[in-house]
Amino acid sequence: MKLKTNIFLTIALLNIANAMPTGETLVKSKCVKCHLPTTPTPQQMQTLKAPPFDAVLFHAKNALKEESAVKKHIVEFTQNPNVSKSVCESNKVAKFGLMPSQKDSVSKDELEKIADYLYANYPKKEFVKLINKMQTDSKLNALKNSPFLMNIDALPHLTKILIQNWDKEALNLSKEQKEKLLVIRKETMTGVKKIKKALKPLQSEIMDLMYDGADLKALQPKVDEVAKLKAQATMIHLKCLKDSIEILNDKQMEYILPFWDA
Repeated sequence: MKLKTNIFLTIALLNIANAMPTGETLVKSKCVKCHLPTTPTPQQMQTLKAPPFDAVLFHAKNALKEESAVKKHIVEFTQNPNVSKSVCESNKVAKFGLMPSQKDSVSKDELEKIADYLYANYPKKEFVKLINKMQTDSKLNALKNSPFLMNIDALPHLTKILIQNWDKEALNLSKEQKEKLLVIRKETMTGVKKIKKALKPLQSEIMDLMYDGADLKALQPKVDEVAKLKAQATMIHLKCLKDSIEILNDKQMEYILPFWDA
């Protein structure tokens, strides 16, 4: 009789265990309405309404490093979303908006299972390859279309880096700093855009003349003008760096430096 009781008890416990939702089933029932569970194509990445799991875990693992810290972040951020705590870039948060709290929809125990599943399964290798390719293509395009004489990691687009980390608690920009940095960004972008607008037809004209067999000496003045414009753009870039650095404190610079050659 005792043996039968133990058998029935074991079966009952197994049935209860099997009935309990797993991290995978919870992700499917609680999360995929907003977050894409598959690796997005470049086209899909332009139309997503929320970051895919691949992107969230890619940024979380890069930012937080330790497994326990990543899982803790998923649980806490899902319950109490805060823009300054986001591991995604600030401009991406601005694009998608801050996710609503799921405190009333998902329990902490469920979130811990979700975090375990997400950490074990994302980001997928295909996504990491996609991101690496996009970043490489972006750098190549930036170099190809650059209006600057100098194109090295030691001269980063600092305003872009700051915008990407604008609301991060670790950067801790004050309202006054943001106002000053926005002025610098506007002046820099306006100046560089003006030069790029002048460069494009000039460079095209030089190439057309070259293909038509023009004498190199005749091209020299136009090439000198291109160099002059690129020198002007480089000085605008250098001024942007200098002015931005003067606004940031030592701790903020320490936070920003790793992004310079990322």
